[in-house]
Amino acid sequence: MHSNIFDRYLHTDSSIHRLAPQVKVVIAILFIFSNALLPDGDWLSFGISWAVIFLLNLLARLNWAYTLKRSIIALPFALAAITALFSLPGKTLAIWHLGSLELILTDAGLIRFLSIIVRSWLSVQIAILLVATTKFPDLIHALEHLRLPKMLVTVIAFLYRYMSVLTDEVIRLMRARQARSAVLPDKRGGGSLLWRARTAGNMVGQLFLRSYERSDRIYHAMLSRGYNGHLRTLNQHEMQVNDWLIIALAFLIIASLQLFAHTTG
Repeated sequence: MHSNIFDRYLHTDSSIHRLAPQVKVVIAILFIFSNALLPDGDWLSFGISWAVIFLLNLLARLNWAYTLKRSIIALPFALAAITALFSLPGKTLAIWHLGSLELILTDAGLIRFLSIIVRSWLSVQIAILLVATTKFPDLIHALEHLRLPKMLVTVIAFLYRYMSVLTDEVIRLMRARQARSAVLPDKRGGGSLLWRARTAGNMVGQLFLRSYERSDRIYHAMLSRGYNGHLRTLNQHEMQVNDWLIIALAFLIIASLQLFAHTTG
């Protein structure tokens, strides 16, 4: 199996790793909401938020740039907010004419856009840290303890499980195609564009059928082992006094940051 392709958990003996998973999930959610509520252009508060992530990286015994480097991949998706550059009134910085369309870049729009980029970047970093310090089964159990809808938790768990199944089938199909595809020296393999499209379509169909059949076998194997819709674990993840104190401390820090940002902004 290739589940490790999607598993980003890093086993380290640290205080962050030893926290109850529901504590880490709650803190991550509070942190993301805090970033969303920070005023646009409050770079000092954004810097404090990143300093918190930096400290958590050190407490988790990860490289200081671990979440920083891996969060860069999410920045292009934040470009979906590029319309904010031209949608807010303010001091005009530049004007572009695209046919009959006039795009006016304002200082307020630029600040809003950059703030969205920073918020997204910080939120992705805390999510990466959460996944790196919490095993996926523990995350699922944390969602159950937090009373998320049972059906939603089950869908997330099966989605993660069957991603590896789908990867297995893709690798098998690619290996079978390579084994049956002989290419002469100095000759290009394959046929016309229509032939390639037909071949790709057949492979997608085979992938669907094989994945469906294999997932059905996996489900029946789970039923034979006592699966009844509840994911069981030897660790019940019961909240201790220290866990409640850490949640209270995190809430206090985030509330203080919000108070600071909105009183000085």
